[in-house]
Amino acid sequence: MLPMAKQGAGGAGFLEALFTATSAVCVTGLAVVDTSVFWTPFGQVAIMVLIQLGGFGVMSFGALLGVLLAGRLGLKSRISAAAETRSTGFGDVRAVLLGVLRISLLTEAALATILMFRFIIGYGYSPGRALWEGVFHAVSSFNNAGFALYSDNLMGFVGDPWICLPIAAAIIIGGVGFPVLVELSRQYRRPIHWSMNTKLVLSGTAALLVLGTVFITAVEWGNRATLGSLPPGERILAGFFQSVITRTAGFNSVDIAELHPVTWMGMDILMFIGGGPAGTAGGLKITTFAVLFFILYTEIRGGAAVNIFGKRLSRSVHRQAITVVLLAIAVMVAATMALMFLTDFGQERLLFEVVSAFGTVGLSTGITAALPPAGQGILIALMFIGRLGPVTLASSLALRQRPILYEYPKERPLIG
Repeated sequence: MLPMAKQGAGGAGFLEALFTATSAVCVTGLAVVDTSVFWTPFGQVAIMVLIQLGGFGVMSFGALLGVLLAGRLGLKSRISAAAETRSTGFGDVRAVLLGVLRISLLTEAALATILMFRFIIGYGYSPGRALWEGVFHAVSSFNNAGFALYSDNLMGFVGDPWICLPIAAAIIIGGVGFPVLVELSRQYRRPIHWSMNTKLVLSGTAALLVLGTVFITAVEWGNRATLGSLPPGERILAGFFQSVITRTAGFNSVDIAELHPVTWMGMDILMFIGGGPAGTAGGLKITTFAVLFFILYTEIRGGAAVNIFGKRLSRSVHRQAITVVLLAIAVMVAATMALMFLTDFGQERLLFEVVSAFGTVGLSTGITAALPPAGQGILIALMFIGRLGPVTLASSLALRQRPILYEYPKERPLIG
């Protein structure tokens, strides 16, 4: 709210500052003002610092939950957990924090260097401007924040692979999660020894990226307001980039408001799923939905136990995944209904904004700034709940173990 953070006379209003700060710390990317023209360089630096702290904090928090869980489990479970996480080095808090910091800074430095040279060589930026924009977008990319220093976000670079592909790579690296990155760095030659978490995240990420790219590209291929006016190669690049950023990054290289409603619905699903646990991505996480998928698959086949990659899944994990997903759906339905009551916007646009906020994605159909203060307050709450709610709820459910002293007799209602 300081006057030096805002262009022109006076400082930003409380709601504008609160919304921007929440979006930055929760690495969402939703904005009620134009980041490139509303904020001064000081304000933009403040946003970048909040993004870095928010991304580092959530990655550290998620990774340290592994330490906490290992300490609260019984001996048998701890032995099992130690076998599962032996390659991640959990147990040493200092090592966890330093590992998160090292991965963050190395990835951001590499991306900033690539972007800086591209801005200088391809667009004639001065070295100072190229360095600043390279660093800002590197931090925003790795932390899956989606803030950009252009009024049209990254639409001006829709056909530039030297901008889009490095940013997409940083988004994917930050989104798979710290435990996966550490395990890959130590066991990259021995996939047979990878934990169930790593296998689920990598296979789920690859599947969703391919499916998302095919879906978005196919639906928008003939839409001249989005992909239809681009050469074929750039259409595929733009479709891939939108698939990547829908996994909670929030950048956009095409106009989201002009997408087909069917594309919005597909992106709602991708935003809801999100990325890997203990990473910078949001959503309910790939592992949660992978567990639900294998539960469904096992039930359809008539199996007695859910087996994933040669290992049996604990029944407590079934209940945790179902609980997290159902509660998240309830929160988003309630928020969408509240916004429908407060505004005149259509349901599909409001649902898109709600899922984007809850999944800490940052994509918008262009109505965020037009929402009334109460509506923006709902999005602020959703960003905060979406960033900390799922991981906190899942860990609390895992830690809440009570010995069963008795059981009721079994009976089952009719299903379906």
